[in-house]
Amino acid sequence: MSSIDFEKVAAVACAAADLARAEVLPRFRSVAVETKGDGTPVTEADLAAERVIRKRLQEGFPEFSILGEEYGAEGRSEGPEWIVDPIDGTLGFSRGIPLFSTLIALAVDGEPVMGLIDLPALDERYVGWKGGGCRRNGVPTRVSEETDLQRAIISHGDPFCFDERGERPAFDRMAREIPFLRGYTDAFGYAQVLGGGVAAMVDMGLRIWDVAPVQILIPEAGGRCVTLSEHEGKIGLVVGNPSLVDQLTAFLSRT
Repeated sequence: MSSIDFEKVAAVACAAADLARAEVLPRFRSVAVETKGDGTPVTEADLAAERVIRKRLQEGFPEFSILGEEYGAEGRSEGPEWIVDPIDGTLGFSRGIPLFSTLIALAVDGEPVMGLIDLPALDERYVGWKGGGCRRNGVPTRVSEETDLQRAIISHGDPFCFDERGERPAFDRMAREIPFLRGYTDAFGYAQVLGGGVAAMVDMGLRIWDVAPVQILIPEAGGRCVTLSEHEGKIGLVVGNPSLVDQLTAFLSRT
């Protein structure tokens, strides 16, 4: 890992995200939606964005493998691996909601070491790497210092994902006990945690391309990231201010 030039890695990831913006933004609010075999939506913007991301990442680091949501795995089964979600929040994107994002991470031996969350419609980008901190549009950012659940804004993912994991009681408890519980979903919610506005987030039903950037960016922004055990091929996260993460994790029946 010490041989990786993280500044170059981040620069290549940013260049790939720029190319993805050029594919995604012109199609925003003017793109047809299809349904994949797993029931999730996909658009030509997703496919076009992943193609240009892959091309740029391969040009920058041809020795690294790539795993993307739309086009699967490519390259060696060992060594550094790019993990890509060209549009996180495709459902919202397809319905004209500007809170979608592009996610790019680099993992070494399964551990994310660089992460990027790009919010094209909001012109915000969060980038960080192991030991390098987290920046929003080039400015260092930190998680909230709030530790009181009665004052903190807490975000959550889709309630049906709590049902799938058998954690509806935890969601109901959050709804009863947390005054400022908000449904800022997808990577947009994680970005708000990184920026300090949302103090913590609980999310479930996720794939590796949904979580990889978050797993490195949250610690680099001074927060804690708890990865929940896999359930039916999906995982969950509890992220944010370390004290709040501990309190929220205690709501869950399994971790």
